[in-house]
Amino acid sequence: MRSFIRSAQSLSILALTVALAAGPAIAALRVGQPAPAFSVSDTSGKVWTLETLAGRPAILEWTNHDCPFVVKHYGAGNMQALQAEAKDAGYVWLSVVSSAPGKQGHVSPSEADDLTQRRSAVPTAVLLDSDGVMGRTYGAMTTPHMYVIDAGGTLAYMGGIDDRPTTNPADIQGATNHVRAAMTDLAAGQAVGTPLTRPYGCSVKY
Repeated sequence: MRSFIRSAQSLSILALTVALAAGPAIAALRVGQPAPAFSVSDTSGKVWTLETLAGRPAILEWTNHDCPFVVKHYGAGNMQALQAEAKDAGYVWLSVVSSAPGKQGHVSPSEADDLTQRRSAVPTAVLLDSDGVMGRTYGAMTTPHMYVIDAGGTLAYMGGIDDRPTTNPADIQGATNHVRAAMTDLAAGQAVGTPLTRPYGCSVKY
């Protein structure tokens, strides 16, 4: 019982930390509530909004190709496999780059497309949030930082990709992938069992 209480307290503190880190704009960001609105162009110039996703579940992945935590998951093919699973399950997968111009991880549209091709990644689109508005709205703190939005537009999960906060690819095997678990719960018509976890990775380079 004590461990359950400590876990609940930790998650409450984490939710408060996310809100404080991102400022008043996302003070109401909560799992189980409507996902925040956004409007960001992808590498082809197409503008994506929350309304674009209407009726379809979505996964948001904050990314920075120079971050060793991101390299861990892409170098091992783990992120690509998860993207493929999500797309097969009907999800829209949006990779979001919030690195500001001149900061680590900032890319042009062509550079982002080249990265997608070279890594054999299969996101639905790569969003270029160079002004950081979308990232701050969602309280994105790390790369990767993962969010799952259900088909009704509700934020169903936010946090780390898994429970092994290291840069070692060997730790992927045996890890609990929180995003995959969230998709499994939603597919079964259930509430996500672990809706909030601590994200890990490099800081987002706003």
